[in-house]
Amino acid sequence: MLSRASVALDAMVDTLKAAAESSRLRILTLLSRGDLTVSDVTEVLNQSQPRVSRHLKLLLDAQLIDRYQEGSWAYFRLSDSEAAREFIGGVIARIDLADPVISRDLERLSAVKKRREKRAAEYFSANAASWDRIRSLHVPDQAVEAAMLKLVGETPFQSMVDLGTGTGRLLELFAPLYRRGVGIDLSREMLSVARANLDSAGVTNAQVRQGDLYAPPVERDSADLVTMHQVLHYLDDPALAVAEAARLLRPAGRLLIVDFAPHGLEFLREEHAHVKLGFSDRQIEEWLSDAGLELVEKRDFDRRAAAAPGLTVKLWFSRDRRLLIADTDNTPPTETA
Repeated sequence: MLSRASVALDAMVDTLKAAAESSRLRILTLLSRGDLTVSDVTEVLNQSQPRVSRHLKLLLDAQLIDRYQEGSWAYFRLSDSEAAREFIGGVIARIDLADPVISRDLERLSAVKKRREKRAAEYFSANAASWDRIRSLHVPDQAVEAAMLKLVGETPFQSMVDLGTGTGRLLELFAPLYRRGVGIDLSREMLSVARANLDSAGVTNAQVRQGDLYAPPVERDSADLVTMHQVLHYLDDPALAVAEAARLLRPAGRLLIVDFAPHGLEFLREEHAHVKLGFSDRQIEEWLSDAGLELVEKRDFDRRAAAAPGLTVKLWFSRDRRLLIADTDNTPPTETA
């Protein structure tokens, strides 16, 4: 159970001053619908870049928003602070979205997102044939997703991290359960696809950012659920990636790994950059144990109906061995209204 965050008087005054300006309140409204660059905000507000940058700096100084770098682009997002998000959410909920200024902002924001979707669709279309060929070798994604949802359960939790987020599908899948989600991927092209997909699905409680899976830009001991879906076979050192994923977990947090069982399809290494041709239960279990995790369940998804050689999808579900002090049944904390 989470307590409501409290704020010192002077800090609250600074927060109110930062938000109590038309353009800055418009920016907070926009960022509540997803991460944006300076150029995005400039286009939507129809203001000069120096002016927009000044507003963003004041919001940063008040710790209402955060900034992160993705290549040469700087993105802005709402702060991860519970107090800041609670404050912003309360203010924005009282804004009339039919207000002419806000309505026009949202129209321009929609145009920005549509351009993102177009760029993402072009990249996806250029690579769809190769992805479809791999999908044809294993069971449909829906079967694996249904199993993941069943294992994670229906109890809401605070935070999720999706390492190697790709298209952002897992962030979308688990969005009704987590309060805040973040997807990490090294590819800017895939991050564009993920942002477009999350926008299209109306997922506003997740963000994606560029980062290395061996050193993910996420605080340790901060996640209730970490997922690695079809990621390990691309890595030179998957054991290190599993160890880093485990470090992100809170006590009793859960790590969900989906990948392939050992196979001999060499063309995946030669044509699709697969570094590893699948993983055995023993490998994964050893890595989990070394990382301080306990394997809770494992599943196989065979493509038995096909005559041609295929891929067996494997699922490994584990939990951090540390216990939450005030949580006797080891379930993730939930938030009260």
